[in-house]
Amino acid sequence: MNIFARILRRWYRTVPQNEQGKLLWGRYFRRIVIKLTLLFFGTSIGFALLYSFLPVPVTPLMVQRCWQQAWDKEREVRLLHDWVSYRELSPHLQLAVVCAEDQDFLEHEGFDFEAIEKAYKYNKTHKRKRGASTISQQTAKNVFLWPGRSWLRKGLEVYFTFLIETIWSKERIMTTYLNSIEFGDGIYGAEAAAQYYFKKTARQLNRQESALLASVLPNPLIYKVDKPSGKVRERQQWVLSQMRMWGGKIDYETPNTPKKSGQ
Repeated sequence: MNIFARILRRWYRTVPQNEQGKLLWGRYFRRIVIKLTLLFFGTSIGFALLYSFLPVPVTPLMVQRCWQQAWDKEREVRLLHDWVSYRELSPHLQLAVVCAEDQDFLEHEGFDFEAIEKAYKYNKTHKRKRGASTISQQTAKNVFLWPGRSWLRKGLEVYFTFLIETIWSKERIMTTYLNSIEFGDGIYGAEAAAQYYFKKTARQLNRQESALLASVLPNPLIYKVDKPSGKVRERQQWVLSQMRMWGGKIDYETPNTPKKSGQ
């Protein structure tokens, strides 16, 4: 009790008072809000700077999946994740995910407002919702935030997307995305997926394998790489056709987005 009383008295002294000894709670809580705000921005910017050159060891989604697996008797607890550098990622896979997920990736600054508007109009008249997240938004969510559809998480996603688009290069965003994205239950990143499904490195993935991996990204727990459904195979062929429209390559220095180049 003495320890608790000392802690309480020490805390009490931190509350500002006026000349008459009246506690100024408004000023006290304003100070707390300011300190928490500075802590949030300092921490988030600090991690964004660190992750601009350091590997991301684990993401909130990985932790959540492990927790879900631990409580599901039909699933094994599995976390396969091997970070590799940009040069160790197949150019075919980089192009495939751009074609499948975000064809304006090289052009936009984190947000595809045209896709957002289309998704908004579609979702007003359909029960099954359509997303409009860019690769940058997905990367921000995967690295810094938890899965979910709340307005709080979406607002933070906007902030972290702006942050990484400001600090990181497009190559770094792609590297982090392909090292963090989920490709199956407990399988994260291109290297783990390539080793698990194809017994090869991420650098060695060919066009067909890359397109197949990109085709399950809408929901890799439902769409399977090792047991692709007809829908996945159809999407794989569509991704391959889009890759041909891009000329089979992705150019970060001089963006070769087909609609820009007129291909």
